[in-house]
Amino acid sequence: MEKAKKEKLQKKGWKVGDVDEYLGLNPAEMAIVEMKVALAKALVAKRKACGETQVSAAILAKTSQSRYAKVEHADSSVSLELMIKMFFALGANKKELMKVLAD
Repeated sequence: MEKAKKEKLQKKGWKVGDVDEYLGLNPAEMAIVEMKVALAKALVAKRKACGETQVSAAILAKTSQSRYAKVEHADSSVSLELMIKMFFALGANKKELMKVLAD
């Protein structure tokens, strides 16, 4: 958020902070959230680059479309392990995975 906008909101009585402060997450929990979000974005990009729909990608990953959609939205019920399996099902390799998680 821009500094000027933040100051303007604070002057009006709004409390401005980061998501980890709002949710009360510790650094490890925040890192997991950030990894899941990055991986979800990478899954969408990989799926589209492969010309797959959520339905066809779900078939490749041996799951349902609704479950696949939850993965692409980094739903809290989805594990990092499942997200990684689905990323690999789209043809990604370890190098691509490490790049996503390192950024």
